[in-house]
Amino acid sequence: MKAEDLKFVVKEKYGEIAKQSKIQNETSCCGVGGCGSVDYTIFSENYNKLKGYHPDADLGLGCGIPTQFALIKEGDSVLDLGSGAGNDCFVARAIVGETGKVTGIDFTDAMLEKAQKNVAKLGFSNVEFIKGDIEKMPLADNQFDVIVSNCVLNLVPDKTRAFSEIMRVLKPGGHFCVSDVVTKGELPQKLQKDAEMYAGCVSGAIDMDQYVSIIREQGFQNIEIHKQKDVQIPEAILKNYLNTQELEAFSNAEIGIYSITISAKKI
Repeated sequence: MKAEDLKFVVKEKYGEIAKQSKIQNETSCCGVGGCGSVDYTIFSENYNKLKGYHPDADLGLGCGIPTQFALIKEGDSVLDLGSGAGNDCFVARAIVGETGKVTGIDFTDAMLEKAQKNVAKLGFSNVEFIKGDIEKMPLADNQFDVIVSNCVLNLVPDKTRAFSEIMRVLKPGGHFCVSDVVTKGELPQKLQKDAEMYAGCVSGAIDMDQYVSIIREQGFQNIEIHKQKDVQIPEAILKNYLNTQELEAFSNAEIGIYSITISAKKI
């Protein structure tokens, strides 16, 4: 698939998800689309007890809680990449308070519409949602103190360009903290090339060492992995893509899929 084709698949799939509630996503067989697609909820974390949590903004699509390690302060300007219905934005807003500002960027119209409805309900004047591509953000240089993202950057075809954009829009001394999906070892081609698995945060993932190298090559410093979790994908799903030998490799941890929360600083 070409990059633009992959973006189209992601946009279409997350457009479908935006029309469902978290409960619908969790109780349907595999998120959306029936039993033939990936279960998005196997990655998600529980936000229920976090200050600023707004249930209508939680679609169960994350693979971590990046705000937990982001060192956001009151008054900060925060950007959320791939903000969806606004879940992490509203948690960040509870930290920055009235004097800070939170911006969410997403390229899926249905997600943006849902986020706008949520912020209207909450009445926040310092939370905004804009449409844009993470590889080429319509944002000024040196604008944000902190950037967060939750299970989104692995869906971006050009990760080098994405982290270059993160570097550009961060203020000097600013930092990012993102939760994302990475791999260890080489995933079978059937997983890598399948569009539905790509949209479900699996095949868009790259090797963790490569992921860290991309961050370092963009000039970021103080790279730290705060949390790493082995993602257990149900065998019933993997059987759609892997043969017996490949399944055995997964179970023996020769190949693995992990969610990580990682941060780095712009000096």
